[in-house]
Amino acid sequence: MAEKSLNDVPRDLRDLYQKGATALQRQNFDYAVAIFQQVLLREPSFLECRQALRAAQIRKSGGTTSFLRKVLGGASNSPLIAKAQMAKSRNPLEAMQLAEQILEGDPQNSIGNKILAEAAMAAELPKTACFAYEILLKSQPKDYDLMMAYGEALSASGQIAKAEAAYTELMRAYPLKGEIAAALKDLSAKKTLKEGGYEAVADGTGSYRDVLKNKEEAVQLEQENRAVKSDDVAESLIAEYEARLVNEPRNLKLVRSTAELYAQKKQFDKALEYYERIRQSEGGTDPSLEKAIAETTLRQYDHLLAQLDPANPDQSARTEELTKEKAAFQLDDCRKRADRYPTDLQIKFELGQLYFQTGKLTEAMAEFQKAQANPQRRLQAMAYFGQCLAAKGMNDMAARKLQEALREKPGFDEEKKELIYLLGSVLEKMAKKEEAIEQFKQIYEVDIGYKDVAAKVDAYYAGR
Repeated sequence: MAEKSLNDVPRDLRDLYQKGATALQRQNFDYAVAIFQQVLLREPSFLECRQALRAAQIRKSGGTTSFLRKVLGGASNSPLIAKAQMAKSRNPLEAMQLAEQILEGDPQNSIGNKILAEAAMAAELPKTACFAYEILLKSQPKDYDLMMAYGEALSASGQIAKAEAAYTELMRAYPLKGEIAAALKDLSAKKTLKEGGYEAVADGTGSYRDVLKNKEEAVQLEQENRAVKSDDVAESLIAEYEARLVNEPRNLKLVRSTAELYAQKKQFDKALEYYERIRQSEGGTDPSLEKAIAETTLRQYDHLLAQLDPANPDQSARTEELTKEKAAFQLDDCRKRADRYPTDLQIKFELGQLYFQTGKLTEAMAEFQKAQANPQRRLQAMAYFGQCLAAKGMNDMAARKLQEALREKPGFDEEKKELIYLLGSVLEKMAKKEEAIEQFKQIYEVDIGYKDVAAKVDAYYAGR
């Protein structure tokens, strides 16, 4: 399915839409909303109508939604939200209709717009998904998952330049996220196809293997952009890259690709050898390279551990030894990178996580305090800091820190649910039963399956 324009919909719906547009111009918002909803029931792919509907709803609400209306709307919409979540995969068009019912009273509702976006992607209406994600990003511009989903929708809708810009902006904020680089690589392949005029790929009438004049180029393009390559493909690419490196020894991009392929084939010593070649050639420091070396070393430990049976008495000692070595390496490497790159707040955050996992709470708190200066990690750092305080028995301070984080968190995504859950748990420890259950009830209303929230809320009402 693809989005339809005004000229694509039946004549009677065009006339009805025009009536709604006239009503919107005359600020008769209730009438406009009713008409647009009627049109969308018949033509859910009519994007222009959906955009007009949202404009009418926002203008009707004055651009904002009162706090009371949000609270009441959230409570009354809980059954709709649950029903829409279940419908997303089996009947995405139904989920879109349910999302519109959620948005009727609060057109900028984050849950309603998220359901609409995800359902639209499932219904192969990526431009509609882009529209919903753009509304979400106005209130949550730094949300990593939303930006990744928005980039995917842009790419699916053929808006390659916008997708590239979105991923590039995200890369600046998250330079160590490999999935962003992979997404950019896929976009590059799509861009090549689009600029070459190979539209048969997009409309499903052919594949780029058929339309590219050079079939060998097609095979190579597919192999290089495949996220996980089969062993034979990886072996072939390694042979090709090493042959090219004889004539292009300073092509560090090629060196890095070779290292990644060796890591994929679990030949970690060879991978580390090529990474070291980059480090020596650059003669300087590169945080992303250091991170890649560390991750490859950790994968090597995991590979060695996977070959041992901890239940075997003859191997259990070796398993314990390797596990301790891995933990020591991970912490020591992160400390060194933190010293080497003192202004890299992402590394501070990672070091704080490692200290937290090993029970070094005071050291972890020092790193999380610094990491709060990173806008992309601020809320997560605050959440960890609150958990450190709670683990040390400083529950009143932990509650204040989590409440501070919640005040800075718009919308209602997974991160907010985690913050609310942590706050509820701290309030439970403080014997503030009523305040704690109010936190858990917020989650219960939108996600009954989250952790043990259902058991907590059910037990509370059973006790009453």
